[in-house]
Amino acid sequence: MPNSKILSALCYFSVFFSPLLLPVIVYFVTDDYEVKTHAKRSLISHLCPVIVMVAGFLLFSFSIVSFENRLMGMMTGDINFWSFTPFLFMLIYGVLFLAIVIWNVYQGVKVLK
Repeated sequence: MPNSKILSALCYFSVFFSPLLLPVIVYFVTDDYEVKTHAKRSLISHLCPVIVMVAGFLLFSFSIVSFENRLMGMMTGDINFWSFTPFLFMLIYGVLFLAIVIWNVYQGVKVLK
């Protein structure tokens, strides 16, 4: 099996041990066009959860400001959308992360065949 296939698959499998570092290193070190393409695709797929995590951090930061108001609203029975937003975000992030892990494993196995 050629080293280019192993290196390309390793970029996808790096979602388990070094999601951002390995594809960046492989992208800048290798000269093979196919390996660079796979490294770039795996890097983009590894960046998606990071971007969603930053958006979630901003959402949680803004929701902490109104936490006392939401808590008092829950005690009086006034439940609104912002009360469930952090839980909704965690659910969306979990599903997205699981889908990206499955996609990376699929692509890694596909490259090895």
